Amino acid sequence: MKNSILFMAAMASSFIGHSAQSTKIEGSKSDKNVLFIVVDDLTTTLGCYGHPVVKTPHIDRLANMGIRYNHAYCNYAVCGPSRSSFLTGLRPETTTILDNKTPLQSILGDRVTLPYLFKQNGFHTMSLGKVFHGTKEHNDPKAWDEIYGFGPTEIGKTGEKRNMTGGVLKWCEWMAAEGDDEDQADGQIALKAVEFIAAKKDKPFFLAVGFHKPHDPFFAPKKYFDMYPPERCNPPVLPQGWKPPYKHTLPNETAVFDRFTDQDKREFLRSYYACTSFMDAQVGKLLQVLEETNQLDNTLIVLFGDHGYHLGEHNWWNKVTIFEKGTRAPFIMAGQSVGKKGVESNAMFEYIDIYPTLAELFRLKNTPEYIEGKSFANVVKDPSKPFRSSVQAVVTRGDMLGRMVKNENWRYIEWDKGQKGIELYDQINDPVEYNNLANKPEHAKTIKRMKKLMYAGN
Repeated sequence: MKNSILFMAAMASSFIGHSAQSTKIEGSKSDKNVLFIVVDDLTTTLGCYGHPVVKTPHIDRLANMGIRYNHAYCNYAVCGPSRSSFLTGLRPETTTILDNKTPLQSILGDRVTLPYLFKQNGFHTMSLGKVFHGTKEHNDPKAWDEIYGFGPTEIGKTGEKRNMTGGVLKWCEWMAAEGDDEDQADGQIALKAVEFIAAKKDKPFFLAVGFHKPHDPFFAPKKYFDMYPPERCNPPVLPQGWKPPYKHTLPNETAVFDRFTDQDKREFLRSYYACTSFMDAQVGKLLQVLEETNQLDNTLIVLFGDHGYHLGEHNWWNKVTIFEKGTRAPFIMAGQSVGKKGVESNAMFEYIDIYPTLAELFRLKNTPEYIEGKSFANVVKDPSKPFRSSVQAVVTRGDMLGRMVKNENWRYIEWDKGQKGIELYDQINDPVEYNNLANKPEHAKTIKRMKKLMYAGN
């Protein structure tokens, strides 16, 4: 286990934005604390989202305690750009972080990140695991009173394993690990979170828990693999003869996945499901300690995937797309601030909206005016209300920029402003997006409207 690392903040930043979200929401109840759970590479393979195989009883319970959002969209389906975006409230094009290599500190300047705003407003802030994309230059150390990172034990590094690409893609590997939950990083994260929640505190807290799984490599204790016999892990069936509209529609590794056997596909699904159930068990520990310490009723819990993930759709087994599977992720909120319990919301929002929403719900002072997201606090109070009429995201392929805009009926994609191709998908009749309609003359007016929407903003 890595030793925990404690960062104490130095002087407060000289930049303090003007108050932008201090309006009280009528008739609202408020929470004291925030439990902010970011799950790496989590798609909607959850019982509460209707998945027929994956067992996630604790996240399902959380959804029954609050609101399950059906149309939450990241702004870039890769860890670093997505996290830098939603933790600053700025679009990836604004942060200029469009890959996992560009460090946050290189662009942050005097901008105030979400956890730093909570700290400035008197909250004790703690980071466990992967919240920002990484540590040091990828993090915002001044935002946290405490930062802890963890790794597997020696026992947790052993077990039956297999690389599903014969070693071509080093990350594409599963391991049914020896040991128990605490022999893996996520188990240790949960243990530290339980310890923190149970301890007496003289301040409200903003506890950010960044669970690593189901991100690759797909390592989890063996008992979670035993939950999923391969014959129950059925890969999706693609339309006969389907090919991506352009070579750059999907990243370069498509040739590797073209060689996947049925066994490879089932093992991939099995390992992803196992890692998801492992992560779910850790969520259960956090809910249990909140309940045992009588803090379940005064803590806003936010749980979401940092972006979506393909599990064989489009014959793709990863992220980095601007399809529905790449950009949509699960998002759940529960607590006193939530107006109704055990309901779903079809309101669309983008991840840049998370920052201003939490700032408004907690009436945080000096919320920066420059943030580009919009608060959906009213939807938290009344999940039947609509919010955005469209959402946007970007992705890169080398120097090429792909941009998408989606409304209720259509998803429109441009590559390098259309110079490298366009794509149009019917979201009602083709929800997984296999039939590109961009070259159909009858859809010319739709393309014109979506293009206008793309560049006009919401």
